[in-house]
Amino acid sequence: MDMNDDIFEIFSLVTPGTRLREGIRNILDGSRGALIVVGINEKTKGILDGGFFINCDYTPERLFELAKMDGAIIIDENIEKIYYANVHLHPSREYETTESGTRHRTAQRVAQHTGQMVITVSERRKSITIYKGKIKYKLNNISVVAEQATQALKTLEKYRNVLDREISKLTLLELEDLVTMDEVASIAQRFEMIYRIKKELKIYVAELGTEGRLIKLQIKELLLELKEEKINFIKDYYKGEKEDFDINAINAV
Repeated sequence: MDMNDDIFEIFSLVTPGTRLREGIRNILDGSRGALIVVGINEKTKGILDGGFFINCDYTPERLFELAKMDGAIIIDENIEKIYYANVHLHPSREYETTESGTRHRTAQRVAQHTGQMVITVSERRKSITIYKGKIKYKLNNISVVAEQATQALKTLEKYRNVLDREISKLTLLELEDLVTMDEVASIAQRFEMIYRIKKELKIYVAELGTEGRLIKLQIKELLLELKEEKINFIKDYYKGEKEDFDINAINAV
């Protein structure tokens, strides 16, 4: 699993509209803090101390109530059960941490020690930070993410329009056999820029959760038939050996 896979796994659990995000929002709204471990394995059990085993059904309301205590909360990976509450965690100090606060330092070390997702809610900073392995991701305010997504969408629309114009121009040049390497390179660059913005937008949409449905539809409309256009373009100007032409690799982009 690479970093992007981990990021999307994180978003699948904590985006707006999920039960876990609702519980976390309640904690923030109540001016509380929390340290939440998602999932439990033998390494996690080995660093637990104190607290109590409750093994009750997860609800956002229960998570909020348990966050009133000082210790960590441990829930299952499916967000269906709350296993432990008010526990102290003692991860190995061999794992480095770049954090300053006690809660965040512990969370970062626990994530590396156990491989589990660990969430910190800071009442002072009004922030949500997520750790998994060596990854650290601070969730942004939804209004900020929505604005970033809107700006990226405008850029995507601009590049798509430029690409369409350049492809139309290329078609005319082909009819007169006047195509140069500059035109071909320019269009290849436009395709690459569009796919980079698409990748950026994919992260924004994932973080927005249910709030990103409209943007997702707009992206789909803007990129309609883009893959086919890219394949046809590469087929027309690919100069290598035919057996080296991997259409599946292009389809995966």
